[in-house]
Amino acid sequence: MSLSERERTRYARHLALAEIGPAGQERLRAARVLVVGAGGLGSPAALYLAAAGCGTLGLLDSDRVELSNLQRQVLFDAEVLEQSKAEAGAARLAALNGEIRVRSHALELDAGNARALVAEYDVVLDGSDRLGTRYLVNDACVLERRALVTAAVHRFEGQLLTYVPDRGPCYRCLFPQARDGLVANCATAGVLGVLPGVLGTLQATEALKLITGVGEALTGRLLTYDALGMRFAEFRVPRRRDCAVCGDHPSITDLKDSLTVNAPTAADGVRHLAPTDLEELLRAGGTPPLLVDVREPYEYEAGHLPGSLHIPLAQLPQRLPELAGKAAPVFICRSGGRSLAACRMALAARIASPGNLEGGLTAWAQQIDPSLRVA
Repeated sequence: MSLSERERTRYARHLALAEIGPAGQERLRAARVLVVGAGGLGSPAALYLAAAGCGTLGLLDSDRVELSNLQRQVLFDAEVLEQSKAEAGAARLAALNGEIRVRSHALELDAGNARALVAEYDVVLDGSDRLGTRYLVNDACVLERRALVTAAVHRFEGQLLTYVPDRGPCYRCLFPQARDGLVANCATAGVLGVLPGVLGTLQATEALKLITGVGEALTGRLLTYDALGMRFAEFRVPRRRDCAVCGDHPSITDLKDSLTVNAPTAADGVRHLAPTDLEELLRAGGTPPLLVDVREPYEYEAGHLPGSLHIPLAQLPQRLPELAGKAAPVFICRSGGRSLAACRMALAARIASPGNLEGGLTAWAQQIDPSLRVA
C-alpha cells in the first residue's frame, strides 16, 4: 500500500532522506514495536517512534503515574497523576499520531506471558528498571527470535546494547548472572533527569535503523555515556558460546527456567561502598583492597586514587584474568555507573565480591578529598 497524501506531508523529512524514502517509511508503517517500561527510557523512545510513524506501537507498564516520575518521564504530565502509565501513555501517543495503532499493556511481565507478548512484535525496546525483567525480556526475545534494544541508566551514566538474532551477543552474553538488588534503582541512587532522555532516544534510533535497514546496528558493541564528561565510549562484546540462552548448547529453553539458571550463589554479589566505607577499608590493617579505575586514560591522568590499577572499561573483558587470585577488587569510575558494569563483568568471570564505589570519584572528592581533580 502506498503512502497517502497526508502521510507524505507528515513524513516529508523522512522521505527526503534517500536512505529511507517511501519504501523505508512503508516499512515503518508495517512495523510492530514493543516498549517495555513507560518510564524515563520508554517515554522518549515511544514518543519518537510514534512521531516517526511506527505502525503498531505497544506500551507495557504495570505502574501508575507518580509525581516523582515527572522529573524525567516526559510522556506524562500532572493531569494524569495516579493513572495507569500504559493507558495514559497510549492516549498521549495516539494524540501525537492518530495514524498509528497504539496498544496498551497494563500488566506485569512474567514468565507466563512474556514469550507470547514478545512474539506479537518485530522489535522490542527494554527500558525496565529491574534486572529480573531485563533478563526475562532478553530471554523471551532470544527464544522468539526478536530484535532487542536494551538500555539502562545509573545516576549520570547510561549504557545501550542491541541484540539481533544470529548477528551478535545477547544481554546474558555480557552479564551472565545477576540478581535484583545488585543495581540500585533511580529511587535510591538518583538519576539526572535528562539522562534517560538521551538513552531512550538512542533506543528509538536503533529501532528505526533496524526497521528501515539503514546504518549499522549496535550489535556486538556496548555503548556507554557519561553525562558529566559529555562523552560516549564503546567496547566490543563477543557472543559467548556458553551463554545459557543464545549459546551453542543453551540451558534456557523456556522462560520458566530463565530466572534460576545462572543465578549467583549466596556468596556472589556486589559490595556497594560509600566513600566513607572505602576510606575505612584503606585505613584498616591487613590486605588492602585492589582499586581498579575503569575510566578513560584522560580521566585517569587528570586525577585518581593512589595505588589504583588503571584498566579502561573497554579493555576489562580481556584483562579480567589479571585480577584473579588477588584481593577482592573495588571498581572505580566517575559517578558509579561504569564501575557497576565492571562489577557485573567480574561476577560473570567468577571473581567473587567485587566492590563498587557508589557515586564514584565525584562523591569521593565531595566527601573525602576535595583536592582530587575529577575530569
